Amino acid sequence: MIRTYLADITPLLERDTYEQCCGLVPDWRRRKAQRMRFAEGRAQSIGAWLLLEAARKETGAGGSHVYNLSHSGSYVMCALSDTAEAVRAGCDIETVKDAKMGVARRFFTESEYERLLEEEDGQKRADLFFRFWVLKESFMKATRQGMKLGMDEFEIGFDEQNRPVLLRQPAAFLEKYRYTEYNIEGTGAKMAVCTTAEVTAKEAKVVDFNHII
Repeated sequence: MIRTYLADITPLLERDTYEQCCGLVPDWRRRKAQRMRFAEGRAQSIGAWLLLEAARKETGAGGSHVYNLSHSGSYVMCALSDTAEAVRAGCDIETVKDAKMGVARRFFTESEYERLLEEEDGQKRADLFFRFWVLKESFMKATRQGMKLGMDEFEIGFDEQNRPVLLRQPAAFLEKYRYTEYNIEGTGAKMAVCTTAEVTAKEAKVVDFNHII
């Protein structure tokens, strides 16, 4: 099973707490965080790793277990396989802002862009844009291609229950991919996990950083 975790990294914006947490992560992760220009980025980097470690502790997962991390704004997200089976998994979280229609026109497929144009209400269009975005990013991360894989090389649609489905996939990644979306009140964000695993947790576990530190 793929398990999903979420945490608010606001406590790490406090300098003393951040310095304490830096001592809890591997040296390479600390150096990566230090290269970030802004305090929020550094907190996200450290926080994402600490969330992974908390998830590993809870599930008993080891270094060979598939995982993926994401962050946006005050939140970090982790998707982790609780078994050592060979699966693909990617996750993404994005804070909902205004729909970036120029980005959608340039990078999304024609049908996805047209679906956005159908939403006349600004908030609904923004929600749909960022829904598409996390669905696309999570698939790209699951393939381990990231941004090397063009967003228009695959197509996302929705079934009769408004559940996301891959309508078209790159020839190199024709496995069965499954989506799980999460809507957690108060985050103001869209979240999704894309994986070849047969089962993904229906609910994301929200972790309190005060219990991690």
